[in-house]
Amino acid sequence: MVLAIDSSDEVTVGLETVRYDLEVETSLVGRSLQNLKDGETFAVLNSHGDISGINSVEGLFHRDTRFLSQLELRLNGRKLLLLNSSNHDDKAALSVDLTNPEVEHDDESLPRETVFFERTKFLSRGVFYERLSVRNFTLSHRRLTIDYTFDADFRDLFEVRGMKREKRGQETFPVVKPNGVEFCYLGLDDVKRRTSIAFTPAPTRLEANRATLDVVLEPGEKTSIFLSVACEEDEPTPVMDFFRAYRDSRRARRAQTRSIATLHSSSDLFNEVACRAASDVYTLITSTPWGPYPYAGIPWFSTIFGRDGIFTAMFMLWMDPSIARGVLRTLAAMQAKELDPRSDAQPGKILHEMRHGEMANLGEVPFGRYYGSVDSTPLFIMLAGMYLDATGDLDTIAEIWPNIDAAMRWIDEHGDRDGDGFVEYQAESNGSLKNQGWKDSHDSVFHEDGTDAAGAIALCEVQGYVFAAKHSAARMAERLGHHDLAGDLRRAAEELRVRFEADFWDEQLGTYVLALDGMKRPCRVRSSNAGHALFTGITSPERAKRVAATLLSKDGFSGWGIRTLAQGEARFNPMSYHNGSIWPHDNAAIAIGLARYNLKDEAARVLGGLFDAAKEQEMRRLPELFCGFIRRPSRGPTPYPVACSPQAWAASAIFGVLGACLGLEQAHAENEVRFRSPIMPAFLEEIVLRNVRLGSSHADFRMHRYGSDVATSVLNRRGNAKILIVK
Repeated sequence: MVLAIDSSDEVTVGLETVRYDLEVETSLVGRSLQNLKDGETFAVLNSHGDISGINSVEGLFHRDTRFLSQLELRLNGRKLLLLNSSNHDDKAALSVDLTNPEVEHDDESLPRETVFFERTKFLSRGVFYERLSVRNFTLSHRRLTIDYTFDADFRDLFEVRGMKREKRGQETFPVVKPNGVEFCYLGLDDVKRRTSIAFTPAPTRLEANRATLDVVLEPGEKTSIFLSVACEEDEPTPVMDFFRAYRDSRRARRAQTRSIATLHSSSDLFNEVACRAASDVYTLITSTPWGPYPYAGIPWFSTIFGRDGIFTAMFMLWMDPSIARGVLRTLAAMQAKELDPRSDAQPGKILHEMRHGEMANLGEVPFGRYYGSVDSTPLFIMLAGMYLDATGDLDTIAEIWPNIDAAMRWIDEHGDRDGDGFVEYQAESNGSLKNQGWKDSHDSVFHEDGTDAAGAIALCEVQGYVFAAKHSAARMAERLGHHDLAGDLRRAAEELRVRFEADFWDEQLGTYVLALDGMKRPCRVRSSNAGHALFTGITSPERAKRVAATLLSKDGFSGWGIRTLAQGEARFNPMSYHNGSIWPHDNAAIAIGLARYNLKDEAARVLGGLFDAAKEQEMRRLPELFCGFIRRPSRGPTPYPVACSPQAWAASAIFGVLGACLGLEQAHAENEVRFRSPIMPAFLEEIVLRNVRLGSSHADFRMHRYGSDVATSVLNRRGNAKILIVK
C-alpha cells in the first residue's frame, strides 16, 4: 500500500520525501466513523451521519476526489442527540436515529427527546441520497427550523491524506438554484468537477453554504425531507427518486450474493464476524467492464490494487469464483505493454495500483497506472491456476493465456535481470516505491543490524510465488495442449526450489531469511514473509515445521495473530506499519500454508486469534491491520491509527483460513469436493456450508466437532460431483 505508512509528518516514496500537513486529522481511531460505498463513490461519515469539515478524513469521495467536505444537520442551531447509528445488514444503507436537545424557539421551549429524527443514507451511481424523517411526539403543534450546512472543497484524496500542493485548480462561487446549490471546480487536469446538491421540498431559505427548512408538525405528525448530492465529472449525473434509487440499490446488493456459498455455525459471535466480513467484501466489490473487482479499502484505497484483489479472490474462491474471474480479466486488460520507468512498467507486468484523481492525472503522484509491485505478476498466474483447478473454466484461461504468457516472460526477463534465477525489484525512478513487496513501506527490508538492504532486492515470499506460478502455468499449459512448455515450466520450478532452499534457509534462525540484497547477502531477519513460502509449497515438509514453530513462538505470535516481524528484531515496533504489526491477510496466507503441510492445529490457532481479534472490533470487523502488542487479559488488540476499515483482503481472510482448516478443496478435473483432514477450533461445535459449487453441482454440508475429530454429512446434493473425506 501507499501513504498509510506511518503517522509521522514525512514519508519516503522512492527517493523523494513527501511532507504531510499535521493539521489534517488523519487518525481513524478515537471516534466512530461510518462508511458507504457504491462503485467509484464512497462516503466517510461521523456517527451522527454528518461530514464535519475540511480538516478531517470525512467526506463524500468520487474517483479519488472529495466532492463534499461538509454536511451538518442542526435543529434551531443545535446539534441533535445521537440514539443509534448503524449500517443495514447488507451495507446498502446507513440509518442514524437522533432526537432533540432542549431548545427555545419563538419564546417556546421544546422539551428534550420529544422529536424523533431518522436519517437514511445510501449511494447509487455517483449520487448520495438522504431521507430525513421527522416525527413530533409532543401533544402540541410544533414549528421547527432545520438547517443543513454544506461545502465542497474538491481536494484530491492524497491532499486529504495530508499531502501539500503548490497549485490547485479554479473554484467558482457556488450557484444557488431554487431547490439546491451547485459547486464547480476546474482542475489543473482540465476535468470539470461539479457537486450538485438538491432538496425536496425546496428550502425556505437557501444560501451558498446553508439550507433552512421550516417545518410545522401537529401532534404525532411525521414528515420527510429529501436530499441528493450528485458527483459529476464533465457530464451530468442522473438523479433518481429516493425510493426508486433505494430499491434498485438493494436489488443490486442481493444480486451480488445470490449464488455464493454461505455458512452458519454454532457460534453466534462467529456468525456475526462472518456476516460482517461477507458484507464488507461485497460492499467493496465494484463492477468493471471485465467483471467484479474488490476495491482495496476505505478510505485510502478505494480503487483497484492488483495484489489486494488477487489475495481477496484467492481467499473467496471456494465461496464465489466469479470474483477471481473478474480480477483475472481486469488485470489482464490493464497489463503493462511497454517500458515506462515513471510508472515502473515493463511488458507483461501486472498492475499495482490505479488512481483517477487530479494529482494522478497530472503526475504529481505516480499512481495513475502504477506497476511498482514485484509480486502482483506471479500472484496473477497463481490465481489463474487456482481458478482453473476449482472451476474448470478453460474458456477464461484461454482468453487470458496471452497475458499469462507475457507475465511468465516478465518473470524470466525483467523480473530476473541478473539471471541468477531469483526475481528482484529495484525502484525505477524517484517517484517509485522504494520497497515493492506487500510490505512496501520504506523501512520494511533491512539486515539484522537494522541497516537498510541496498540494491536489487530478492524477497523470500516472491520466490515462492514464482515457484507456484510456474507450476500453475504448467497445469494451464497442459490443459491448453502446450505439453512441452508444461514440462519446461515444471523443471524450472524445481530448479528454483533447490536454489531457494540453498540460499534462503538459515539454520540458526530456524526459518527463511527475509530477503537477499543486491550483493546477495541474506537479510537475517525473522519475519512473517517466510510463512508465505508454506503458502506456495516451495518449502520442504521438515523445514515447514521449523518455520511454523518460529512464527508461532512467543516472539512471532502475539495471541491475536502472527506479527509481520518477530519481537527482538532490530526494527521491531508493534505500532509500525510493517515491522511488528498484525495483518489479517498475512495471517490467512500463512494459515493456508500451515494447512497445506497438514499443520492443522497451528492453522486453527491462527483462526482462533483472528476470530478473537474480530470479536473485539467495532462491528466485529477485521481492519487492514492492528498493532502487534502482546495479548493482555480483559483488553482487545490495539488499533493502528490509519488502518482502512473495511479492507477487502482483511475481510476475506476469515474465509481463507476457515476453508484451510476444513481442508475444503474443489477439484474440477476429478469432479470432487474434498475435505482433507478437517479440523475445527474449540470455539466451534458445528458449521453448515450451503451452496458449495463444483461446475453444475451444488452441495450443502454439516460439519460437527467431536473433540479433535470432525464428522461431515451431506445435507443436500444437486449434480454428480463426488464428495470425499480425505485423511
